[in-house]
Amino acid sequence: MEGRRHIAFISDIGGQTLQPMFIAMSAVTVVTFDIAFIAERYLRHAGKLAPNTSVWQKVYSGISTIAAIVGAVGLILLTIYNNQYHSRMHNICLGVFIIGYIVSAIFICWEYQRLGIHYRQHSILRISFWIKLAFIIAEICLCVAFGVLQLYDHYNVAAVFEWVIAFVYTWYVLSFFIDFLPAVRTKNHQSYQTEMQMAEEGPGTQTTYRATHDGDAESQQYFRGQPNGAAATAPHVGNGYAAGEPGQNFYPNANGYNNQYPKPEAPLPSRNF
Repeated sequence: MEGRRHIAFISDIGGQTLQPMFIAMSAVTVVTFDIAFIAERYLRHAGKLAPNTSVWQKVYSGISTIAAIVGAVGLILLTIYNNQYHSRMHNICLGVFIIGYIVSAIFICWEYQRLGIHYRQHSILRISFWIKLAFIIAEICLCVAFGVLQLYDHYNVAAVFEWVIAFVYTWYVLSFFIDFLPAVRTKNHQSYQTEMQMAEEGPGTQTTYRATHDGDAESQQYFRGQPNGAAATAPHVGNGYAAGEPGQNFYPNANGYNNQYPKPEAPLPSRNF
């Protein structure tokens, strides 16, 4: 450091003897983070996360991923071009890194805002949206202050702002753990339901199991008098319930529809248990 500077920039530390570790750890960070963007896109497409409801949401997600990749390239290059020997190139790459991830955050925030409108029951989308919006506002303000302070040679204060920007970015990266929680819960829930269903139906039902959104399934447990694995053949009546067991007499109710309950028969003799 030169002149009256006594607070080091991140690049002052990473550009000296620690440069190999600076390059390696920065590359691992941004590559892993970009994989998270791609995984999020895949999980939405596969239905493990709340699926997109329009083409525009997919476009926002795609732009966000591309911008994140550009930002990652900027960070890797700025670690290679240290500020001691490549000051101009270092600053350009720093700008690419910051702008790339801010643009990425804007578009993924836009996507989450649209998803939150269609999936109001999923509060996690709303929480993630506000976290990302807070990151955008905070980073833009901090980056503007950082640039102005450097322009007027207030390097010590600018260095403080750079460290703050880095820590805010870290929390932004960690916020993506929240986004993947529904995928983990969905996987566990589906696995549990499948195991319970197969245990009740017995062997040979692996190929006939079919789960639906409202929890219904083609299973003997919902139909009486059906053999194992047989499909329900009882006719549906007007109120949406299956008629009872074959061979029983049914009587029409006041609306003209068959009642789901059979005619009452003679009472059985009482029995003491």
